Amino acid sequence: MGFRRGFKTEANDIARDVRAELRLRTTDPLNPWNLAECLDIPIIALSDFGTDAPTAVSHFSQTDTSAFSAVTVFRGTRRTVVHNDAHTIGRQANNVAHEISHGLLQHPPTPALDDRGCRNWNKDVEDEAAWLGAALLVSEEAALAVVRQRLPIDEAADQYGVSPELMTMRINVTGARARVQRYKPRW
Repeated sequence: MGFRRGFKTEANDIARDVRAELRLRTTDPLNPWNLAECLDIPIIALSDFGTDAPTAVSHFSQTDTSAFSAVTVFRGTRRTVVHNDAHTIGRQANNVAHEISHGLLQHPPTPALDDRGCRNWNKDVEDEAAWLGAALLVSEEAALAVVRQRLPIDEAADQYGVSPELMTMRINVTGARARVQRYKPRW
């Protein structure tokens, strides 16, 4: 992932600012549904469309769950997030945080499909939202705290409401293990 200069620092700053706004410590878990409520972004579960679009809901929640995670839908400037509630709760949290991150980063709306009918995809924008979403869920300080406390990955993931994969990624990208080891008292 090649980010614009200073983006990772900006993402960490946003994660800290969001926690401060929510009156959370930097090491506290962040519930993305609560954040969405504070930002006045409605969150709708895919299963809520079961009556109106039963075939689509069945496909994305049973047949091919990996084909749809979440999307931000715009009506004017108003955002609404639709997410796949067939995913694990940790994955759902990441999906919702990712979509909220698009809003926090003020990514403009784009059409879902291009003129050829293919998915409209901006890798840089998606990478930024993925990075910030993960930083919101497991802050740099939280990753360091998990390593300092020697929490097993599964336990830490449960504590923060994320997948073990996301917890591992945040510990790795923050260099938490090396940073904690470097400042370990040597008796």
